[in-house]
Amino acid sequence: MSVEAQQSLFGAVSMGYALIESERLGDWRRFTEKGLGLHLECASESLLAFRMDRHQRRLIVCKGPAEDVAAVGWQLRDEAALNNLLGRLHERDIPVEKGRDSEAALRGVMSFWRLKGPKGLSIELFTQPLTTDAPLRMLSSGFVTGDGGMGHVAITSRRPEKMLRFWQELFDARISDRVSEDLAGATLDITFLRLNERHHSVAIAATRGLRLDPIRTQVQHMNMVAASVDDLSNAHQRLRALGYEMAHDIGQHPNDREISFYVISPSGFEMEYGWNALTVNDEARWQATHYHGISLWGHRPLNSGMRYNLVTNAGNFRRGARSLLHPEYSPL
Repeated sequence: MSVEAQQSLFGAVSMGYALIESERLGDWRRFTEKGLGLHLECASESLLAFRMDRHQRRLIVCKGPAEDVAAVGWQLRDEAALNNLLGRLHERDIPVEKGRDSEAALRGVMSFWRLKGPKGLSIELFTQPLTTDAPLRMLSSGFVTGDGGMGHVAITSRRPEKMLRFWQELFDARISDRVSEDLAGATLDITFLRLNERHHSVAIAATRGLRLDPIRTQVQHMNMVAASVDDLSNAHQRLRALGYEMAHDIGQHPNDREISFYVISPSGFEMEYGWNALTVNDEARWQATHYHGISLWGHRPLNSGMRYNLVTNAGNFRRGARSLLHPEYSPL
């Protein structure tokens, strides 16, 4: 391995943008602009783009049938870090392609590279976002981004060891902690990975024992962190008033101490809207911990009646059983 490839990428990678494919652009505009409170930067019949900070585009919704996250863009600190990662991919014979200029413009970056990541989710790499100093027009007072990136993604997997290896070997991800949760007769084990000071940028969830994947979408949920507790409560009220379903009402996690709620997006995956998430500021003193239970308090589903639970659990079981019929892709 080259000297360059031996340099750690920890602290040099952050979540830069998410690209969503949906036929429901009108609903996504309402959900994101009026509910979550983001700045609408661009709107057309085939595209929506939203700002959270100086980046011209953080959340992009393109017209298409998937109703899913189509790609996640990861920002590298500089060209040296990008070349380091591209070298690692080359050494492992993982194919990478350069994005077209028109695709880069759509994402709000100067240029980017693309690879097929775990579960087939497109992983996109870039160094230079297009930025602007134009004032933000948001219902939220702001979001926590900066060196930690725009948030995190949580992914369910039937091959969590392979997915963990992908993030650790290629991105130098570090395990922040693990959580076990009992759900509908099954145990879910979740590993939280940090790429920088943010407590986690990637969470990997897997059923214990028989590995099933009950989630239709590539990403189970995506997270963003608001600047104030008022932003949290106001977004919660707006989304409920607009009629969006809360998958989990306001609660607090034991590991990153974030207070948050989960709302079901127009494409079916969940958006976690949080506040006051912990950052790891002293790497030398941090110790990974195993927690039992995903919440200290709250995070209860608002629809918790027996019929709702039976229908939901039956749907999850059917999707989980069908997942056994198809292998889960892994680049490593």
